[in-house]
Amino acid sequence: MRNQTEFTIIGGGVAGLTAAIALQNLGREYQLFEQAEELKGIGAGFGLAANAMHALDLLGLRDEVEQYGYYLDSFAILDQKGNVLADPNTKDISAKYKQWNFAIHRADLHLYLLSKINQEHLFLGKRALTLEQDHDGVTIHFQDGTQQRSKYLIIADGVKSPLRQFLVPSATPRYAGYSCWRATIDNSQIKLKKGTETWGKSGRFGMTPLINDRIYWYACINGPQQNPTFKQYTIADLSRIFRDYHDPIPALLDNTRNEDLIWSDIIDLKPLDHLAYGRVLIIGDAGHACTPNMGQGACQAIEDVAVLVDELQQPKAVMDAFAAFERRRKSRVKYITDTSKFIGEVAQWENPALISLRNLIMKVTPDRINQRALDRLFKQDFMTLNKN
Repeated sequence: MRNQTEFTIIGGGVAGLTAAIALQNLGREYQLFEQAEELKGIGAGFGLAANAMHALDLLGLRDEVEQYGYYLDSFAILDQKGNVLADPNTKDISAKYKQWNFAIHRADLHLYLLSKINQEHLFLGKRALTLEQDHDGVTIHFQDGTQQRSKYLIIADGVKSPLRQFLVPSATPRYAGYSCWRATIDNSQIKLKKGTETWGKSGRFGMTPLINDRIYWYACINGPQQNPTFKQYTIADLSRIFRDYHDPIPALLDNTRNEDLIWSDIIDLKPLDHLAYGRVLIIGDAGHACTPNMGQGACQAIEDVAVLVDELQQPKAVMDAFAAFERRRKSRVKYITDTSKFIGEVAQWENPALISLRNLIMKVTPDRINQRALDRLFKQDFMTLNKN
């Protein structure tokens, strides 16, 4: 079977679409395959931190993406009563690195990215299951019985990637110990201006404004994986659990309809030993899914593409570029995965004594100490890290 294109991309999420745009801008041949019948950006909101905006800048996309984002100059951590536990100075960090932090709706970003690629190169309803590679290329086998052949393969189909699972059978998603409910609602009455996250005995509750007078909120509660009780939860259940939390949390729930709720378990991946496998490269959540506690999932996917582009522009073979990508990305994504996991574990504590101790330590600790994870995240230049 002859190669049908230079690059095949599997997955039409943030990682896959951004990779497609980048290859298109480089003048490289590609075809993108997505298992969904329609690309509409399921989910709610997420953050695009300064590092992601820098990566988008390198890819020539920042100015347009900014039009879809809500600028965040702070994101405080609060206790159940609304007292500040930590308030990282994201504004100063952003100014230092000349990039800003935004919150964006997933659908808005997806539709924007989708608009930038040649639609003739996009194929929907194609679930990739297995692959074979040889000296000349890679053959991808789809669930519908068809095949795709290309010189190189970029796997970007998310944390539950069948292709990653085929390559690395041990790389199964791991449950973080808590489930999450999300929704996007109207902000015209609540008039939320700041993003915050509240840590309390019953769980966490986060909120941030979005453009077009919307709010994205999320609630995280400890429990067993795929809990059938959680699956049946309604707004009334969440209102009962968070009834003792500070304003405007009760109001946010009161203004949410049951049909607006999105529920899922929080999962991530134990850091992989490899991201490059000869002619195959794994990027985004397929390669290094992290919990959302640092707001870095989509950000790291976009960083991936910026680094990949940098390697593909060098005078080297593509497989050498893939290997260099792995060398440059492994330590950074491992740090973010491990740190995000730890933050989530501490934030989800239920023991009253531990919660009191945690809150006291956070309150008396200088902000410069509390924000060390952010400092390392932004101080590291992902474009020069581990680059020969």
